Amino acid sequence: MKRIGHVKTVITPVDFSDNSILIAEYAAYLAGSFKASLVLLFVVQKFEDYSGFFVPQMNVPDFEQDLFRQADEKMAAFCESLKPFAGEQGVTEISGKVLVGDVAEQIVSYSDGQVYGIVAMGTHGYKGLEKIMFGSVADKVVKSASCPVMTINPYTCCPEAD
Repeated sequence: MKRIGHVKTVITPVDFSDNSILIAEYAAYLAGSFKASLVLLFVVQKFEDYSGFFVPQMNVPDFEQDLFRQADEKMAAFCESLKPFAGEQGVTEISGKVLVGDVAEQIVSYSDGQVYGIVAMGTHGYKGLEKIMFGSVADKVVKSASCPVMTINPYTCCPEAD
C-alpha cells in the first residue's frame, strides 16, 4: 500500500511566457507552505518534433545546443529573480533544471523521480500553433503523472492588486 508523505519538492514547469512569474510565485507560496524545495523546469523541445514541417538547412545539433545554453542562462536569471520572494515564503531551496525532449514526457519523467513531490503548473503558457500541434501540456501531465498535480489558471487564480 502506498503511503502519503509530507511534500518535499514542488516541481514547476515554466516556459518563460508572461504567465511564468505568476505561476512560479504561486508555486513558491505552495512550497513555502510545505517548507519544501522548489524546482523550476524548462524543457527544450527536440528539433525532431517539428520533422513533419519544412525545416530549412541548418546544423541541427549546434542549434539544439545553442537553445539549451540560452535556456540554461535564462533559467539561472529567472531563479535568481525569484529567490527573494521564495525566501520570504519559506522555500527551503530553489533550483532550475533545463531538460530536452517532449515537454509533457519530461515533466512526468522528472516528477516520477522525486519522492513526495507535487507538480504545480500553469494551465496556459504559449498559445497558437504550438498548442494546436502538441495539445495541452497540462492535460498530458495531469493524466500521466504518478504524483499529485495542481494546475493554476493564471487568468483566474489571483485577484487584481488594488
